[in-house]
Amino acid sequence: MKIIIAGAGEVGFHLAKLLSYESQEITLIDTNKESLAYADAHLDIKVIRGDATSIAILKDARVDNNDLFIAVTSSETTNITACALAKRLGSKKTIARISNTEFINHKDEVGFTKFGIDELISPESLAASEIELSLKQSSFNDTYEFEEGALTMVGLNLSRSALFVGKTVKEAAAIFPEIHFVPIAIQRFGTQYTIIPRGDTKFKRGDNVVFITSEGGAEELCRLTGKTNREIRDVMILGGTKIGFKAARDLSEKGFNVKILEENKERAFDIADMLPNVLVIHSDGRNVDLLDEENISEMDAFIAVAANSETNIMSCLVAKSKGVKKTIALVENMDYFELSHSIGIETLINKKLLAANNIFRYIRKGEVVAMTKLSNMNAELLEFEVKATSAICNKVIKNIDFPRSAIIGGVIRNGLGVIALGDFKIQEGDRVVVCSLLQSIKGVEKLFR
Repeated sequence: MKIIIAGAGEVGFHLAKLLSYESQEITLIDTNKESLAYADAHLDIKVIRGDATSIAILKDARVDNNDLFIAVTSSETTNITACALAKRLGSKKTIARISNTEFINHKDEVGFTKFGIDELISPESLAASEIELSLKQSSFNDTYEFEEGALTMVGLNLSRSALFVGKTVKEAAAIFPEIHFVPIAIQRFGTQYTIIPRGDTKFKRGDNVVFITSEGGAEELCRLTGKTNREIRDVMILGGTKIGFKAARDLSEKGFNVKILEENKERAFDIADMLPNVLVIHSDGRNVDLLDEENISEMDAFIAVAANSETNIMSCLVAKSKGVKKTIALVENMDYFELSHSIGIETLINKKLLAANNIFRYIRKGEVVAMTKLSNMNAELLEFEVKATSAICNKVIKNIDFPRSAIIGGVIRNGLGVIALGDFKIQEGDRVVVCSLLQSIKGVEKLFR
């Protein structure tokens, strides 16, 4: 697949890095000499220095023979213009990164496809949505919903109180036969190795386990692992960034009591004017005494989305020390994901990863309709739509020659989520959620073509 990425910033570089691992033919365009030199030295891709809105540059990148054009520069105007030009010059599909959420809210009304823009993505909006979902499933480290919650992916660390610690998957299934969840990935404590569990895989204390749950499954998991899905009402947000603003606005509209800390005086007043139902405090959120004055210990959740990753992590640790049960930190460095579980921060959010997950479904083949990468694991979760011509159609799961390092987590049929076990028969129109290690994805895709 031939892909052109306009913008060698954080999102663009991360996308190029992930795609280059999969032997995609990548061209990266940017005006910044240093960014391109770094990408050229570290990735097996083609780089072109220039303006992505230049017709000459686009022609040099062979946009006329291109499958996907992704514009993720820091300029919304540049992204929209570049996509429109790329489409006009022959690119089959275009995706533009935007920051104005009005564009997404009125996408169909405006008709961006008429301008040559097939899809719009907003990393800030994706991050705000991720925050809201994390608060909804407050007991879990990671969450992702398929078909508006028909199936839900949740991740958690197993403590000694988890009733199935020390048991194999098969033994646990025999003890709890009516459960509405299934394990799909395990990462042992202190390791980077991802296991796709089978019947003889044993649950161990400290495991980071990812489950697929159908309706009622999350509550069952909480009960069996000794966790409590706490109701969250009072939320403190550090940072009046775009993400902080969007999260504060969305949460306040849903009835949360939101308090936001912003150190820039002008920005704080702007937020206060735009969000009358949010308490805005002009202050440095790194000040521990100030956090005490603002009753941080009485908060149900603390969300750190300031511009600096280290500030976000440290402030979350302060919040944890003050008794806040749910902490969420925005980080730019992917290496922090491993650290988060060991130091007690429940949820880390990374804009690059969210944007990549959102874009990746256009790269994946075999009728992929949704996908997400598992945090700190070398695995992906993909949702496929089964066609009449799919190799997997009308087959019982236990009779399918499925790759060893992949597993079916669940099936959505007629809008209802089902935990699909060995005797379940796949039908046309089913949406099948699969967890796969990276090396097996191509083999999985073939089953759904």
